[in-house]
Amino acid sequence: MSRSPINLPVVETFHSLQGEGIHGGRSAFFIRLGGCRVGCHWCDTKHSWPETTHPETNVVELATATALAQQQGAAFVVITGGEPLHHNLDKLCKALDQAAPQLPRHLETSGVDAFSGCFSWITLSPKRHNPPTAELLNRCHELKVVVHEAADLTFAQSMAEAANRAGNSPALLLQPGWESSDGQRLALEFVRSQPAWRLSLQSHKWLGVR
Repeated sequence: MSRSPINLPVVETFHSLQGEGIHGGRSAFFIRLGGCRVGCHWCDTKHSWPETTHPETNVVELATATALAQQQGAAFVVITGGEPLHHNLDKLCKALDQAAPQLPRHLETSGVDAFSGCFSWITLSPKRHNPPTAELLNRCHELKVVVHEAADLTFAQSMAEAANRAGNSPALLLQPGWESSDGQRLALEFVRSQPAWRLSLQSHKWLGVR
């Protein structure tokens, strides 16, 4: 399907708190893009997977909304999905740079596609069934692996080692799958014995906010 490079399918935009990872608890404006072919069975935003069901929005409109959120206290903007790197993000980042030049841009990605755009912080959440590219392992600032079973711990370690081989030393986080008692137990035990790793919780779900 052809698309103008200045339009992107948008599931939603909203101003809330970052609920996960290193920047958890900080004010953030979220742009959730539609379309995802990674297919994680535990995904909590499956409504974002179909790309064509979400309205196309001009990147200038998105940048204008972001600038307004900055005036209202957003500390950074998060481009998420879906899988945002299914789309070329160059024009979006240029529009954001013009409308809110001082606002940091964060990206949340599984890393399966080629990198595009310009970001001050990249959270890579790699998936066992569809591993990330070497480029994203080299670029990411934060490596966050969701844990449901023991194999996820092995995968997390392999991803950290791959990032290290690429010359990168991202922050290392394990995040228990939501309502996964096994994932919670495994992540807690692992982090307790591995000082390089830390625990990430989905605090927005506990608080009942977006």
